[in-house]
Amino acid sequence: MSAIGVVSSASCLCAGVWLLKPGMQQMGSFGLHTAARCAAKDYYEVLVLGGGAGGITMSARMKRKVGAGNVAVVEPSKTHYYQPLWTLVGGGAKRLATSARPTGSVMPKGVEWIKSRVTALDPDKNCVWLENDIKISYKYLIIALGISLHYEKIKGLPEGFDHPKIGSNYSVHTVEKTWKALQDFKEGNAIFTFPNTPVKCAGAPQKIMYLSEAYWRKTGKRSKANIMFNTSLGVIFGVKKYADALLEIIKERNIAVNYKRNLVEVRADKQEAVFENLDKPGVTEVHQYEMLHVTPPMGPPDVLINSPVSDQIGWVDVDKETLQHKKYPNVFGIGDCTNLPTSKTAAAVAAQSGVLDKTISLVMKNQLPTKKYDGYTSCPLVTGYNKVILAEFDYDAQPLETFPIDQSKERVTMYHMKADMMPFLYWNMLLKGYWGGPAPVRKLMHLGLK
Repeated sequence: MSAIGVVSSASCLCAGVWLLKPGMQQMGSFGLHTAARCAAKDYYEVLVLGGGAGGITMSARMKRKVGAGNVAVVEPSKTHYYQPLWTLVGGGAKRLATSARPTGSVMPKGVEWIKSRVTALDPDKNCVWLENDIKISYKYLIIALGISLHYEKIKGLPEGFDHPKIGSNYSVHTVEKTWKALQDFKEGNAIFTFPNTPVKCAGAPQKIMYLSEAYWRKTGKRSKANIMFNTSLGVIFGVKKYADALLEIIKERNIAVNYKRNLVEVRADKQEAVFENLDKPGVTEVHQYEMLHVTPPMGPPDVLINSPVSDQIGWVDVDKETLQHKKYPNVFGIGDCTNLPTSKTAAAVAAQSGVLDKTISLVMKNQLPTKKYDGYTSCPLVTGYNKVILAEFDYDAQPLETFPIDQSKERVTMYHMKADMMPFLYWNMLLKGYWGGPAPVRKLMHLGLK
């Protein structure tokens, strides 16, 4: 888990926010939960590791199944962040303060908040170890530890952020520096990067690029900006339908895309960025920059590396359809920390939470899980200050769209959904366990067309 605070599981949410599932009107107030402590008990029926989007959502759902006193969440951070908003914060369209709330305020009332860090997992003995050698046992374990940022894997970072003209929308400490660098831009190269690792919300590294281009057009600086997207990938986006639309935008706006380029060093004092050519290992190229937006390398949290619950890389090893652990039937995973072969976004967490809720319900009854997660995820691709392409897709990188329209088109309505409706959905529906993704909405929409 990032030391900067609880970061929501990813940076994109799902569509269909105004069409809510039946029964949501019965939501009660969770109230303010501030009684954080190390641990009130040493055993819980359901123990949740992580207080990000996946952890809070599942604790709310589990509270309704087994009672608040039987659920605990292990989370050290005092602040919970809705990170999808940071794209707009970096572009000057939203304030950073609106993305943060005290962790206690999003913790379901009555659920035990164990304000500590997990140091080891022992699924063979149904327990975990916390700081100060505290042992907590469980009947069921939900792992929602998110993903870790690794700026330090780029030479010259994170200390390079002490210099101007460089920012990153992925950290609460650097997102406002993005907006400052954007405003202070005068003339030269504006470089936006994508690392050679899994990342949360794969569209976010280029969203800020489109916002920057729009800002410079608005302020009369566009002709002085050479905009470059240096990505370690071989494609602009993993789903062809949306990739084709993005490439048209890139062409229209005269943006240079350099594929298979991985940022390996930042010389902030010289305003130089060094990239390795992944097609020619060991070969590097240096670019001068007037603005640099860094998307850091990312990976599983340290506690999961070489853990019994993880695969060889360190991601929680779960069944991709049920989210149940492949070896330990009373262990489950959700969100960015898992090895589910889909994009790591809050939209994915929403869809996963509905499936996992059903999975755990059946496991508690000694029945086999039947509900299947299809890999649904979503990424509202911000292409301007009032435009969004709403990408929704499944495990096979095939569009899995909610609305009966061409979602590869830039739309003002989708921008307002991203900027205004999704934060409301996140705080008031997802975190309270009442939103399981847009599948019911999609079904209703399609039935209405028949």
